[in-house]
Amino acid sequence: MMLRRDKKDEEDGGGNPYQNLDRSVVLQEARVFNATPINPRKCCHILTKIMYIINQGESIGTTEATETFFAMTKLFQSNDVMLRRMVYLMIKEMANLAEDVIIVTSSLTKDMTGKEDLYRAAAIRSLCKITDSSMLQGIERYMKQAIVDKVSGVSSAALCSSLHLLKQSPEVVKRWVNEVQEAASNDNVMVQYHALGLLYHIRKQDRLAASKMVSKYTRGGLKSPYATCLLIRIAAKLIADEDAGHDSPLFDFIENCLRHKSEMVIYEAASAIVNMKNTTSRELNPAVSVLQLFLSSPKPTLRFAATKTLNKVAMTHPAAVTACNLDLENLITDVNRSIATLAITTLLKTGSESSVDRLMKQIGTFMSEISDEFKVVVVSAVRSLCSKFPRKHSVMMSFLSNMLRDEGGFEYKRAIVDSLIAIIEENPESKETGLSHLCEFIEDCEHTSLATRILHLIGREGPRSPNPAKYIRFIYNRVILENAAIRAAAVSSLAKFGAHCEELLPSIVVLLERSLLDSDDEVRDRATFYLSVLKHSQKALNSAYILNGLSVSIAGLERALHHYTLSPSETPFDMKTVPIETQPLTEQKPVSDIAPLMATKPEKLAPPTQDIYADQLRAIPEIADLGALFKSSVKPSELTESETEYMVRCIKHTFPEHIVFQFDCTNTLNDQQLENVTVQMESAEGFEVQHYIPAPVLKYNQPGITYTVVQMPEDTSDVSSAFSNTLKFTVKDCDPNTGEPDDDGYEDEYVLEDIEIALSDHMQRVLKPNFMASWEEVGDENETEETYGLASKSLEEAIKDIVSFLGMQPCERSDKVSEGKSSHTLYLAGVFRGGHDTLVRARLALQDTITMHITVRSSDSGVSELIASSVG
Repeated sequence: MMLRRDKKDEEDGGGNPYQNLDRSVVLQEARVFNATPINPRKCCHILTKIMYIINQGESIGTTEATETFFAMTKLFQSNDVMLRRMVYLMIKEMANLAEDVIIVTSSLTKDMTGKEDLYRAAAIRSLCKITDSSMLQGIERYMKQAIVDKVSGVSSAALCSSLHLLKQSPEVVKRWVNEVQEAASNDNVMVQYHALGLLYHIRKQDRLAASKMVSKYTRGGLKSPYATCLLIRIAAKLIADEDAGHDSPLFDFIENCLRHKSEMVIYEAASAIVNMKNTTSRELNPAVSVLQLFLSSPKPTLRFAATKTLNKVAMTHPAAVTACNLDLENLITDVNRSIATLAITTLLKTGSESSVDRLMKQIGTFMSEISDEFKVVVVSAVRSLCSKFPRKHSVMMSFLSNMLRDEGGFEYKRAIVDSLIAIIEENPESKETGLSHLCEFIEDCEHTSLATRILHLIGREGPRSPNPAKYIRFIYNRVILENAAIRAAAVSSLAKFGAHCEELLPSIVVLLERSLLDSDDEVRDRATFYLSVLKHSQKALNSAYILNGLSVSIAGLERALHHYTLSPSETPFDMKTVPIETQPLTEQKPVSDIAPLMATKPEKLAPPTQDIYADQLRAIPEIADLGALFKSSVKPSELTESETEYMVRCIKHTFPEHIVFQFDCTNTLNDQQLENVTVQMESAEGFEVQHYIPAPVLKYNQPGITYTVVQMPEDTSDVSSAFSNTLKFTVKDCDPNTGEPDDDGYEDEYVLEDIEIALSDHMQRVLKPNFMASWEEVGDENETEETYGLASKSLEEAIKDIVSFLGMQPCERSDKVSEGKSSHTLYLAGVFRGGHDTLVRARLALQDTITMHITVRSSDSGVSELIASSVG
């Protein structure tokens, strides 16, 4: 009968006995803790209920928590092991909820030093959770004893708790170094692991001490494979921080670990080598050989780990993984579909062009059997393969299109859409095919964000295709059938066809007029606005308001409008006071194929760096009156070597008539305090230093900021200069232990590296989705042309140098050069200081040398002449 009941419960799916708990009822039940005699089993059950409620996120008031906590303290009278351990857990949970939890300190201290080993470890964890920095010295003696305790569980608990205490009381925990070092020689594998971790965290701020610690243990003395794995990670971090490269003895240690008897250590060493920067194929070979052995392991975990790591290697060094292809092909039929997926995606990156069709068919046989996460991995692999073999785009795009039709979640469908868009942008020959696949997808797309993104892409690329009219039906279907957000995006897309294709304009006007009575105000407003612009039939208006739009920072526009409303003025609002939307300096790096598997909930987006700088600078009186911040340099310039006593780096902030140099300074000497710190600057004629804004105090290892304000010459053609810099300050000697400075100080200075101002510091990058429309909009009134011979060795190098020198944004993917081409046209867009729109068309021809014919159009003739003449 009992068996039948259990069987029935199993068929019913069981259930959560704590699912519908009422908080107030459970807290009422806690009165049982006061009963005599104590019922351990019942009390354990009630404590479990309370813990469940807390961990479900239900808020318990301070008064209720305190009353429950004090009732719970009566349970220390019981010697039941299970009950006592539950009490320890509850103390940790209640530490931040109840008041006066420190009342149990004496009870916990007694258990911590008692003879019952089952109590001691848990008591240590609970005691350290409720102890603050003021009380820590009272239990310091007990903690030192516990760290070196002969019972491994007690020692590990003390070491882990010390690691948490290190965050709030580092000075106290640092005094326990001798005991921690003794624990690091313990024979127990976990004690040694925890001791090494604590020892590293105590010393990681002192790079020399950390290096000495690693050197000591790399020579031997670690029996724990866990500790060895941790040591490998620390060694890899030190190599990266010191930029030591592969000649470092630490790298030799990691390489030696490839021959360790523990598989865990071997994999950790291989993973560390694979993840190092600037690793060559020769240095990767030992790690790849070890991973290749793991591929044929009977353990699924090792096969998975090896395949995952080789998948990552294949992204940067596909040739190094080619030797493993036979072993990887054997894993295509692995019973673990995760391993099979990773194996096939790795083969896609390392295989030849002739093997693509066969591999794609093999993937198709089991795509329906794997989870969405691994489907995303396959999609990413196909995307990278299409970059490698562009002539195979039709096969791979058909494969991705078929995947779009399959069932799947949002992340999976987004990955496919991202891949198709990336292929379209990288390979012009794939545009027609890719747009057709995406048009078919939006007919049944249930995700608003994907539909709007695809409509935006069609609006940008469709009008410039050989047959733009064929996309109109797909777009207008969205106006009829979809929700308001998609209808609004479709209206914008239609307007772009009307602005770019004169032959389609009458039809587009008719379609847009049908949206004037739409139920959603956003759709109506867009249709009304676009109709008004299109009916003027002016290319300049079409370019400014439909094809390219505003290039200002949205956050900056909101802030500028807010300030304008706070101080009413008869002067109209000027868009030139709004910061320009900054464009990324480099193209986005490819994301690892394994990234989706490690995905967590999305992080909040940080505000743009320039907006942060604008707020900081506006708060300084000497800078507040300089006008709107035009541009901030993205990468700081290092003005000192990394190992010097003072570290200084510079960020340049460009204003309409000034440049503000922000110097981030760090004092690395613990026996000195610097005061009244400034950077004195000298340059050629024309640039005049107006203000030095000092950093009042630079304490040891605490960064400070000093500013130097420089006025630029009135002649706008004078845009470049070099500044010599000297760090000046007052030095006060101080006690390294307390940080207390002497009363008297002396003046001193430190020579820094020079800083250069270049043309790119006066130019803000602006993306023009439709360059030719902008070219016509600016017109040829201020056009300037020049021809130069360039010293670059290839078209790619020439383009990179031009973009870097001018500081402008490449448009319409014109910074990409097709293989084998001997000529190319580069389109660049930007805004010169003062709000002057600037466009550059550079025609490059490669013969024995590279010849460039540059044409510049700008809203200011002086800017056109400056840019055209400065390139040579």
